[in-house]
Amino acid sequence: MADKGQPPPPKPREENKNDKKEGEQLKVQPKDEVGTRKGLRCYRWELKDSNKEFWVLGHGPVKFLSLGCLTAALFLFWSTFSVHPILMLIITMEISIFCFFIVLYTLALQRYISFIMWPVTDLLNDLFVCVFLGGSIYFGVQKQQPDLPVNYLIALILMGIAAFSAFLDICFQRKHFKGKRIKRNILDPPPKAGAPEKPAEEKPPAKEPEKPANKGKPGDKAAADKGKGKDKAPPKGKK
Repeated sequence: MADKGQPPPPKPREENKNDKKEGEQLKVQPKDEVGTRKGLRCYRWELKDSNKEFWVLGHGPVKFLSLGCLTAALFLFWSTFSVHPILMLIITMEISIFCFFIVLYTLALQRYISFIMWPVTDLLNDLFVCVFLGGSIYFGVQKQQPDLPVNYLIALILMGIAAFSAFLDICFQRKHFKGKRIKRNILDPPPKAGAPEKPAEEKPPAKEPEKPANKGKPGDKAAADKGKGKDKAPPKGKK
């Protein structure tokens, strides 16, 4: 028997073009948008972008300043014996709300709870902080007149600084409500490579307006009426 020839070497596997394209898309991602990131890579981008926005726009420093002032005011009120309980209640409530917003923006949780308009919520919170702290300062001054202990007075001043910081945060929130230009053709799919271009649709020619029919001159109409009158026969019995 003749020796069988050696089997042909296996052909090298052809790379899938689609997989190659997907790999290139994963490597090159836009810096200003999430792009096609998914899972942990998407959360890391959201976390970085949220913290950048929180600190660059000024919300972070202002909220931490308000939180520090309120915490110091709370400790100073604890060192003073004659403090109304409503002051302690308002300061504790505002501290908890500030902590909530700091944790929310630091962990980028607001990006995943999209059914709440967080800029509007934060704006309303800052407005209520100004009103509540301003009313608490007025109530505290009226309650302790004419004697104001040093710790008590310093605590009221710190509450005023916290209220002013919340007012600054209201001014910073205006940047979220500026009008943005709508991107055109955002829903149009990109053209496929090698696909034939569609010919432009020809518009039908515009129809010319119909000209009104010639009704004739008024002189010709009068002459025609006279001719009709001559053709009529005279009535019988009259000469």
